[in-house]
Order: sequence, then C-alpha cells, then structure tokens
Amino acid sequence: MLKVEKRTGNIVDFENEKIEIAISKAMDETEKGIDEELAKEIAESVFQEFRNLDVVHIEQIQDSVEVHLMKSRPDVARKYIIYREERAKLREQGWDMSDLQRDIYEKKYRYDNESFDDFLERVSGGNGPIKKAIKDKKFMPAGRILAGRGLDKFGRKITLSNCYVMPKVEDNIEAIFDTAKYLARTYSYGGGCGLTLSKLRPKGAKVNNAANTTTGAVSFMDLFSLVTGLIGMKGRRGALMLNLDCDHPDIEDFINVKNDLSKVTYANISVNIDDKFMKAVENDGDYELHFEVEATGEVISNTIKAKELFRTLARNNWNMAEPGLLYKERINSWHLMSEDEDFEFAGVNPCAEETLPAFGSCNLSSINLSEFVKYPFTKYARFEFEKFGEMVRHGVIYLNEVLDENMNLHPLEQQREMSKELRQIGLGLMGVADAFIKLGIRYGSDESISLIHQIGRTMINEALRQSALLAKEDGPFPRYKAEAVLKSPFLQSNIDKDVLELVEEYGLRNSQLLTIPPTGSISTLIGCSNGLEPIFQVSYTRKSESLHYEDTYYKVFTPIVKEYMEINNISKEEDLPDFFVTTSNLDYRERIDVQATWQQYIDASISSTVNVPNDFTVEEVEDLYMYAWKKGLKGITIYRDGCARSGILISDKPKSKLDRIDELQNEINELVAEQLLIDPNTCPMCGGELIHSGGCSECQDCGYSPCSI
Repeated sequence: MLKVEKRTGNIVDFENEKIEIAISKAMDETEKGIDEELAKEIAESVFQEFRNLDVVHIEQIQDSVEVHLMKSRPDVARKYIIYREERAKLREQGWDMSDLQRDIYEKKYRYDNESFDDFLERVSGGNGPIKKAIKDKKFMPAGRILAGRGLDKFGRKITLSNCYVMPKVEDNIEAIFDTAKYLARTYSYGGGCGLTLSKLRPKGAKVNNAANTTTGAVSFMDLFSLVTGLIGMKGRRGALMLNLDCDHPDIEDFINVKNDLSKVTYANISVNIDDKFMKAVENDGDYELHFEVEATGEVISNTIKAKELFRTLARNNWNMAEPGLLYKERINSWHLMSEDEDFEFAGVNPCAEETLPAFGSCNLSSINLSEFVKYPFTKYARFEFEKFGEMVRHGVIYLNEVLDENMNLHPLEQQREMSKELRQIGLGLMGVADAFIKLGIRYGSDESISLIHQIGRTMINEALRQSALLAKEDGPFPRYKAEAVLKSPFLQSNIDKDVLELVEEYGLRNSQLLTIPPTGSISTLIGCSNGLEPIFQVSYTRKSESLHYEDTYYKVFTPIVKEYMEINNISKEEDLPDFFVTTSNLDYRERIDVQATWQQYIDASISSTVNVPNDFTVEEVEDLYMYAWKKGLKGITIYRDGCARSGILISDKPKSKLDRIDELQNEINELVAEQLLIDPNTCPMCGGELIHSGGCSECQDCGYSPCSI
C-alpha cells in the first residue's frame, strides 16, 4: 500500500479523502464553490500517479494537486497555492501575532530558536490531534508544559505541573522548617504551592521551650513568604497561597496581616469558611474560635459575633483585594473522591482552581470554547457539541501522557508518589465570553446559563468516558475504590447512563479531571478571553512613544470586539449590540450565576475574580459572599476598581532604584513587588494597565504578570 512521508518524517497511509478535503476547502473560497466530483477525480489521479512507489513525500503530492487544479480550476489553484504558502509560514513562524503575542511566545515559551512546527511537536509530544488543535487555537497547554516539555532531555530540571499543595503544617518546629525546605525545592522546579496553617497553635499558646509561649500561626507566614520571594526560576519568584480556617483563634490577625505592606509580600491569602460560620452570619449568631494543642492538652477558645468577623473579611477584601474566601464544605463534598474516607484535601494552589491532597499536583491545559462556534456572528451561529466532545477526549488523553512523562520530574519524592497514586489532571476552558459573543448571547443571561448546562454536561461526561477507556487499557488509578467513587454525589448528579456503565466496568484512570484555571498568558497568546471571565473591557488606550519624545495615545479594541466590528462595518463601540457586556457593567449576581453553573460540572475548582466598580460598598461585598455560598461556589475573590491599596505611597523609596531594574534581576523582584503594593493597577514594567481576572492579573500592553508561575 502506498505510504506518505510527512514533514516530520512520520510515515502514514495514503488517503484520497484528505486530498479531497483540502481541495474542497480551496473550492469553498471561490465564486463557483465546491465540485465534489472534481475533487474526487483529482485525488484519484494523484494516487494513480504515485501508486507504484513505496513512499511519496507530502510535498510531491501537493505539487501534483496544484498541477491538476491549474488545468481544471485555475481559480481554485490560486487559493490552494495561497493556502500552502500560509501553512508553510505557519510552520516556520507561527500564527499572525501582535507585538505582545510575539513577545509572550518568544520570551516565555519558545525554546532556543525552534521553528513553530518544532514548538508544536515538542509541546504536543507527537500527539497529532493535539498538535493540530494547538495550531488551530482550539487547545492550549498551560505555561509549565509550553515552556518545559521536552527540556529534561537537555538536563533541565523543570516540572510540567503548574500547581502543588503541601501537607498541612504540623504544630512543631521541625515540620515548619521542613515545609520551608519543600517550598524552596518546588519553586526551583517552577511549581507554585498552596499551604494550610490551621494546625499551628495560636498566639500565646504554651510551648515547651525557652520561649514559654508561641508567637502564633500568623507569625510563620513571613517565613514562607520570604522563601517564596527568594527562590524562583529564570529570575522569577515562586507563587504561594496561604490558608487558615475561620475557627482558628488567630483568624482576625490572619485577615488583617496584609494591611501592613511590609508583611507577607510574596503570598496570596484565603480563609477557609465553614457552613456553620455562614449560618451564624445569616442568623446574627455567635461563633466559636477553638483550638486544642495536641502536645500540651491546652484548649484555647473564644466566642465572637459571626457578623463582626464577616464584616472584617468583607472590609479587607473591599479595601485591599484580600483575603479570598474558600467554602470548605462545598470543596470537600463536590468531587469524585468525596466518599472515600481515606482521602483528604490539604489546601488549594496559588490561584485556587486546584483543590489537592498533601503533596498533590496537577498539570493543566485549556480548551478554547470560542473556536467551537460554527457560523459565528450570524443568526445561524451554533455550538459544535460533537467536535467539542472529541476535543475533551483528546485533552484527557494528552494530559495523561504529560502526567506519565512528568512522573519523574516532580521536585519531591512524595509528590512523585502522590501523582502515581491519584493521577490528577486539570482540563479547563477559556474563551467562554468570546463564545457567547459569537453566538449572540449575553453573558449571564438565562440563555447563557442554559448553554453552560449543555456544554458542562458534555464536558464532564466525555472526560469521564475517556478516563474510563484509559482505565480499560492501563487500569484505574491505584487508589481507586469503586464503591466510594460511584457513591460520589458529583458523579451521580452528572453522569450519563452509557458513561456510568463504562465507569462501573473499568473504573477511572484519574481521580480528578476538570478545572477552570486562569489563562492570562495563553489566552493573550491566541487572542481569546480569559478562562470563564467576561471580557474586561471593549477597548483601552495604548501609549506609543515617538522618536520626538511625544507620546501618542490611540484606542485598541479587545480582539473579539475588533473582529465583530470589522465583520459588521461598525466603527463606534456605542453601536455594539447589548450582548457585549464587560466586567464593569455586568451585575455581580449574574457573574456568580455563571461560575456556579460551571461549578456543577467541574470536579476541582474555578479560579476567578469578580471585578466590581469603585463605588461598590462593603455591604455589597457581604451580599456577594453570601450569594456565592448559597449558589454553591467553592471559592470567591473580588477586585474593587481603585481600592485603597492603589492610593498608598511609600515616601522613603528612592525613585532612582527603578532605573536598576534592567541591571540586576534580583532587584527586579524586590522593586516590582514593592511597586505592586503601591499601585496594583499599573504594570511596574511598562506603565500599562493591569487587568485583574482569573485570580491573577496581567498587563494588556507588555504581557507582564505578577503571577510568575
């Protein structure tokens, strides 16, 4: 049988159908349209031309197609030639990119001047469907995979997992400093970490050493923050999330710690909220802060008014954009392992989309939802569920391949063991807002919620289906307990009958499947909206510095807006239809409704920021928290435009130090961190505006993000 040598050197079977498809695509762009009979005739003629060979190169086939088209349909030949030239350019240089996109690609992800095709081959690991999906902007691995996959062959120690969670810090000095050691090693490989401090005894508790009493859980936050600031990769610091349970006696100090700008400068903080606390807030009741010191038997207890602590939480988030809230019962009850008595979450990763056990980790990739809308911006627009389901299955296969490849690339032996035992992956989404716009649906509307239910149900069932089929081939994950997983409320609420039969028969290859992480850099790279976030704004102003030292300001439209305006010959944003909503004009309850609907089908969590206007009140923050809890979110964080943090000045900081940013990388980290505390809305690198979304922030001009992992 005739074989074809592809440009990668791979040998595949000759298929007439592929030639027919390529010719039909070129025909479809001409006035005469598609002639299926002619396409079949040319494909057969090409086959006959090379049938006596063992192997023919793909370029020879395409040259032959050109000749046949020039004889029969010159108009199609021109389109076909242009298509070949564009694909050749794509293989070498990549997508058409803006300066910002090119900068992200070159500086963050491209390795050692590799061609774009080499980049795709390296990142995909030779997985053909994934390579094509990345090329078509339908799928994108997370940054750790893009930057690091395949580099272990060159001796580089880089993990392909974005996120890790450490064990809850035990209440002794050895465990505290072991944790600092674990953090440092993980950061050096490029991973970000989550850490729960709730087991540390509170301030004033007795200790059996020279100090007599402890300084408390909060005092050790600076230790872990310092390690995070010191250790990083490629001149970039690590990323850390610190959590504390809301019933810990040190909780108020924890909540207020970031009001002092000199403390805990290299960590995000979140509070683990239980249902008992939220019900006490609802009923204006009391709430007990309680801790029992295991080593001494000492009990520390304090009864407070729940509403007063709730107000402190809301005021600090309103004022300083921290801490975030994590709803413990929802986190612990809504996932595949919820009924396994031997399984426990230890915390969340820095952006809070991954709930993980001690030494747990997760590799991430995201599907661009907007590329699955057929006939976009027209009344015929529809979502392609079948193709999307196929992409989900390919994504699950791909992430399992990455998981296996990364098994020995984790920084710690305990992380390698946990990855092997639980096989957690994180397949996510981006381009959600763009998809709604292409379909003519307003983000947050009843119609958008209905569509999310349909897409979400498809996504979880196809992910479960593929994980079961992988289990059929390679066995379920080692800690799989059928009776526990099959009793999971998450599974029972979402699984279709045919998929359930597969899981019952074969089990699951993965203990965790879906998440929605922040996709700032990769979304910008391919020009789609971030995660599940609404678009941040319709347009923004960009500054251009001329050779004559005169600044020129011009309006730049968000990619999806620009595309719509060009197609519909619109020049003014005032003429855009009502389904163009942004973070500034979207009702926060509708915003939460969207996240809550997605969460029904996501077994991990969702990283997301609710952006609110400057005049948003503390009382509205409280209402937002309560509404998010009642709607079943696993976590919530807000960013109020122009919050007090941005008005704080540090008068004794010499401005001349800013000029040293380009000279010493260690000073970049220090100065940038301080500058972000002064003004979290302005990029410390270029002065552009920072967009806060997906639990992180990113500059829309230069692509800088303080979320270094």
